[in-house]
Amino acid sequence: MERLPTSPGEYPEKTDASPEPTYSATASINDQGTVTEWSEGASRLLGYAPSEVVGLPAARLLADGVTDTAWRIPAGQERWSGTVALRHRNGLRLEQAVLAHRWTSTGGTTKWSVVSAVTTAFRTPLDDALNEWAFTQSPCLLAIFDAELRLVRANAGMERTLSLTEAEMRGLRLPEIAPDPVSDDTERSMRLTLETGEPQNVHAFVRSPGAGTEKRGWATSLAPLRDSGGRVVAVYLAAHDRTVIEADRREMLLPDHADPVIGTTLDSARTAQELADIAVPRLADFAVVDLLEPSPRGDDSSSRPGAGPVAARRTAARSILAGNTEVEVGVGETTVYPPLSPPVECLAAGRGAVYGRADPGIARWVAQDRGAALISGDGTHSMMVLPLHADGITFGLAFFSRHQHREPFQPEDLWLAEELTTRAAAGIHKARRYTREHTTTMTLQRSLLPHTMPTQAALEIASRYLPAGTGAGVGGDWFDVIPLSGARVALVVGDVVGHGIRATATMGRLRTAVRTLADVDLPPDELLTYLDDLIIHLSADEADQDASAEASGGIGTTCLYVVYDPVTRRCTVARAGHPPPVVVSPEGSVYLLDVPAGPPLGLGGLPFEAAEVELPEGSILTLYTDGLLRARDHDIDDALDNMFEALIRPASTLETVCDRVLTAMLTHPPEDDVALLVARTRALHADQVVVWDLPSDPSVVAQARRYTNDQLTAWGLEEAGFVTELVVSELVTNAIRYGEPPIQLRLIHESENSTLICEVSDASSTAPHMRRARIFDEGGRGLLLVAQLAQRWGTRHAPVGKTIWAEQSLVGF
Repeated sequence: MERLPTSPGEYPEKTDASPEPTYSATASINDQGTVTEWSEGASRLLGYAPSEVVGLPAARLLADGVTDTAWRIPAGQERWSGTVALRHRNGLRLEQAVLAHRWTSTGGTTKWSVVSAVTTAFRTPLDDALNEWAFTQSPCLLAIFDAELRLVRANAGMERTLSLTEAEMRGLRLPEIAPDPVSDDTERSMRLTLETGEPQNVHAFVRSPGAGTEKRGWATSLAPLRDSGGRVVAVYLAAHDRTVIEADRREMLLPDHADPVIGTTLDSARTAQELADIAVPRLADFAVVDLLEPSPRGDDSSSRPGAGPVAARRTAARSILAGNTEVEVGVGETTVYPPLSPPVECLAAGRGAVYGRADPGIARWVAQDRGAALISGDGTHSMMVLPLHADGITFGLAFFSRHQHREPFQPEDLWLAEELTTRAAAGIHKARRYTREHTTTMTLQRSLLPHTMPTQAALEIASRYLPAGTGAGVGGDWFDVIPLSGARVALVVGDVVGHGIRATATMGRLRTAVRTLADVDLPPDELLTYLDDLIIHLSADEADQDASAEASGGIGTTCLYVVYDPVTRRCTVARAGHPPPVVVSPEGSVYLLDVPAGPPLGLGGLPFEAAEVELPEGSILTLYTDGLLRARDHDIDDALDNMFEALIRPASTLETVCDRVLTAMLTHPPEDDVALLVARTRALHADQVVVWDLPSDPSVVAQARRYTNDQLTAWGLEEAGFVTELVVSELVTNAIRYGEPPIQLRLIHESENSTLICEVSDASSTAPHMRRARIFDEGGRGLLLVAQLAQRWGTRHAPVGKTIWAEQSLVGF
């Protein structure tokens, strides 16, 4: 039988430079030393077919005839390698290097996987080319720098990353090739490699040329290259792009953009705690977040704090250990960082930093600050301090440390921490801005809404205002009660589209406009027409100033305007896109007042119509904004039914009525602002109102004075007679001289309000006005005298003619 080669080197040498391909021989052996698997390569190496070997002791394959106990490996050893003398099927001895791995299945079965590479031993002409190709085509950045740290070789990866060819870089130092602080740090490490002969590592994030602001993470290894005599003659640089790896790690660490876990609420403290919670234990073993107090001016205008000391409030803490044992300063307490401490330096520089336990700044901090006790305890060995800032405003800082992780923080950890703190700072900035704007808006809105109801005798009134319970911000809902001439009262409820300061400011403008228009006694439909024009002008002005205006100047604003006259008990109503009022009659019936539905304000070109109804004394009139009807758990029809049921129930006061309505309608905090205005009608009866028709004759003035004096005596107001006779005399004289018949005099006594109203009407539409009379003028002082004697006076127009009125306070008479 022909003898097989005793080693791979004994194979006949090939003459065609095409060596026999390398192959692997593998087999599996269980813990009892029995062969369980046999590969084709094993058959090729030893000549046994699988059926001849599987199930037999593996020791029979050994050339030296050693018992199977010699095959056993010490307990607990997971890998073994060495040279084994094997017996070929033909009986020849074969020395073969093998590698064995212990492998345990999920079911608990253990086996050894044995593998051996069978190859030729001669050298091919391809070997030198492979070495060159490995250098030039490596996916890593490879470069060689000589003893003067000038580049002599660079591979394609280096050329591609720096956008330079090897020829363009040859002979240049790294800072000259890529000017950057990281290049300076790397060159210092290269020089250290030359001097000490020890490998060095550099981890950094670098912006590649042409990559904009994007930075990529590189793990750079520096190794000495030695000549045949062992002398270091060059430095070998190999850099691995860790951006993809760190991006995957960041995705595991950072919250998904579609479902963030930092900044989930408009609460600064909650956002700070979310930052600490996500950092521990993913990134650090311990984390605290300290926030600076907002600027006293409330504008967050402060930038970076100075050199210290710096006071901050401990807002959040999280530890991998139970009980936050590292915390010396508790959450909610104030800590003061001493000057030159790492937190102060971090805030002053505006960037984060990594510190080791032996860093001089850390030692100085521990010596000065009791709050730094967290560093000296629990074996803390690595720390990061980062500022929280957004839009040029510094809000505080975050501190991270490791005492359970054995690895210190690396630059990529600082990068990840910056990602987290940037997101947290944005959330805190948003929360503080919302809080400031919400407070400002609420203050502005409270200043614009009525604080107390005006004194008037026509209506008993109660109101409620509830801001939205969501994060949408304060809306533009509003209401007002405006006393008019002739003992009448105007009720107005409106809803400005949008939220925030813009909506509140628009609401303030509308409220002012309504009061101004009400003072000239415009009918409800005409008043809404003027408001419509105002909204159009406002939207046009804002469109010129800001094309992205949130509320477009209030287009879509709704309004309901009601005028009630207690003398006639008639109610005139007009609405612009607003829900109609609800009426509860004295008999107990409840219904929506039938009012033509006008368009919302700001559309322009569409008319508004008014409806006039007579309301019996004791009727309840309810005005509201649509936030009351937009409950989450029922539709509008159900909401109206609930409102009707709450209104129809007897109540001793209107305050009780308001509370019942809100309780019935709002099972959750409202999603929109709610304004509610409830009024019970009163009437001025015949014993409080008197009317005289007067001929257009100057001689009737004296008669009008007598009528007035007699009526005041009947009301027991004799002490007001002198002033009232003067006012009546001047008004009647003015109507006879400048107006047109018929002329009418009316006196109204509001006993509950201690007010006396004198009115003179005529058929002329010409409005009177005061003028300054000269010394020798015989007239021209009438209205001036009335203005001095009356508490207030004015003119209101009717479809035909006008009425001049004067109101006197009876207090003191």
